[in-house]
Amino acid sequence: MKQVGSRIQSWLNSRLGFFVLAIVLFWAKTLWVYNTRFALGVDGRFQQMLLVLNPLPATILLFGIGLYMTGRKSYVSIIIVDLLTSMWLFANVLYYREFSDFITFALMKGSSSVSNNLSTAIAGIIKPGDFLVFLDVAILILVLAFKLIRMDIRPIKKRFAMLVSVFAVVLFGANLSMAYHDRSGLLTRTFDNNYIVKYLGLDVYTVYDGVKTAQTSAVRAKASASDLKSVKKWINNNRIAPNVQYTGVAKGKNVFVIHLESFQQFLIDFKYDGKEVTPNLNKIYHANDTIAFDNFFNQVGQGKTSDAELMLENSLYGIDGGSVMSNYGSSNTFEAVPSILDEDGYTTAAFHGDKGSFWNRDNTYKQWGYDYWISKSYYDVKSDYDIGYGMKDKLLFQQSAQYIEQLPQPFYAKMITLTNHYPYPLDKKNVTDIPKTDTGDKTVDGYLQTAHYLDQSVGEFMAWLKKTGLDKNSLVMFYGDHYGVSGNHNKAMAKLMNIKGYNEYNDAQQQRVPLMFNMPGLKGGINHTYGGEIDVMPTLLNLLGVDSSKYLMFGNDLLAANRNQTVAFRSGNFVTPQLTRVGSHLYNTTTGELIKKPTPAQKKAEDEAINRTTTVLSLSDRVVNGDLLRFYKPKNYKKVDAGDYNYKLSAAKKELKKAQKKGTSLLAKNKGKSVVDQYVTDAPELKKGKDADDSSPSSSAKKDSSSSSSKSSKK
Repeated sequence: MKQVGSRIQSWLNSRLGFFVLAIVLFWAKTLWVYNTRFALGVDGRFQQMLLVLNPLPATILLFGIGLYMTGRKSYVSIIIVDLLTSMWLFANVLYYREFSDFITFALMKGSSSVSNNLSTAIAGIIKPGDFLVFLDVAILILVLAFKLIRMDIRPIKKRFAMLVSVFAVVLFGANLSMAYHDRSGLLTRTFDNNYIVKYLGLDVYTVYDGVKTAQTSAVRAKASASDLKSVKKWINNNRIAPNVQYTGVAKGKNVFVIHLESFQQFLIDFKYDGKEVTPNLNKIYHANDTIAFDNFFNQVGQGKTSDAELMLENSLYGIDGGSVMSNYGSSNTFEAVPSILDEDGYTTAAFHGDKGSFWNRDNTYKQWGYDYWISKSYYDVKSDYDIGYGMKDKLLFQQSAQYIEQLPQPFYAKMITLTNHYPYPLDKKNVTDIPKTDTGDKTVDGYLQTAHYLDQSVGEFMAWLKKTGLDKNSLVMFYGDHYGVSGNHNKAMAKLMNIKGYNEYNDAQQQRVPLMFNMPGLKGGINHTYGGEIDVMPTLLNLLGVDSSKYLMFGNDLLAANRNQTVAFRSGNFVTPQLTRVGSHLYNTTTGELIKKPTPAQKKAEDEAINRTTTVLSLSDRVVNGDLLRFYKPKNYKKVDAGDYNYKLSAAKKELKKAQKKGTSLLAKNKGKSVVDQYVTDAPELKKGKDADDSSPSSSAKKDSSSSSSKSSKK
């Protein structure tokens, strides 16, 4: 036994021995991460074998760089490569935990537009065990530092180093061949990054994403008007006539778009500890003058909230990596709802309690034609007004009243809430009658409390609309932008919702988010059609009496008859009233039963849904990546010139003051008397005290703060 140990020690003291040790440690660590930190959907022994194999080719190739070095440089190079790849693995572990996806170059490119407030979120994501990702690096450094392994400075023949590199390439070829055997078109028809990592590994996925990003840039440079032909053909062939019964029922009305941050459909009518979590939204949902949808799904990708906004106001899908608003919002041509409503004399404004640059909104909104962009620096924000990602919702709504009353009517106003945002923190003074849940998962346990707070904020705002009479001349749309709890918290969700065997099917169904249209006199009811955020724009425009047939939209009116009800997810999965597809698994949507052997009819329906899903995602990507709308000119539509918009406070104040001469704003109709003092909120931050004079609703209206943006006079 001593002799065996001596031989092993002698072998480890060689350059090749250290090289193999480094590979084995990194390989073992990667498999641990794959199986405990990612949910790759490995199914069967063959896929498990590929998962075991796929870290090796890239690891051997990268670590093999050290074999080309001489002496001590060889050891240092291997450790540096190990450290860098471990840091990349660690970053993906953190990102994946909350977003169930991997980091892309496009996401990193746009990271500056979403970087603020991330420290709080990251602190909530990290688990102590995550640092085991660096264990192998520490081991290699320690064994060398304490001379448990001695450096071998004898030279290695370059021929041997090259053979190692060639072996790594051949091994990758074998891996790729087996992967394609199990999933044909892996690198050409995949919308889910989990597949790439599952079959080929994280490092190969990174290279794949880099190549794809470069190709996307080339597509934009080479794009021409002829690339629109297939897009227009598909849209024209799949366009459904809107529901004439609802055409123009809200024509000339103000529009409030209430963005319910991270708000899932299950919260509607949900009770905890015997109490309704969202009583105000429940009342609106069931009102006779509300059209509500109970099978409405979020369809976001990595762009999350920005993807939701893109779909709602442009009927374009987010791209498969990163955010359209972050990456293309400053340069692409759009035909967004604000610019379309401008043609009908609407004033358009967006309200948000965070920095104007978040998701690159300060540039994107110019391209979309927003007249006013009212963001954080234009509100009176005290030290306790912020939580999580920005201003608390009750304070946002209350302080926004001073700007809303100045907007010339009709107006289109989007209110973007923030408090119900991961990691769902809420200070004790704002916690009312909903206790934290007891699932043992921090993300899930705070979720109901922040959702309840958001609901209270909505209730206060709707009460103010009624007091001022704005409700009588307004259509209020509510929508949830994306899931609040990702699939990485399924155990806690199963406990919260009392669902046994909570699986990927349940997670797919939990992608439902609310969509409601509320207006006095509107013929309401709960609509059961299956649809998604891509369908909101044509639905809203039809309600407003706007002919949308001349615009290129991938969605259709949700109220239309005989509409295709395939809901395409950015991952390439889909949901229909009959079938739900998650990865390679097919489920019965009604029963949740796994369909192992589809009937001919089910197979046909599945193939049709797959074809539609891949087609719409590919065509939308073509429009976005190639900026194809620059070649499209709808009749009687004036293209947006971003230079017409000035997002400075001084310009906004000047423009709003001038706008009062039109006499159509709530303030002007009230003969200059403000109605802000009619806004009632129980926000504890505004309760009487030493700062009461500065923080009351009426006094904050007098602050020298106005909208963050305005449409300036033409140059």
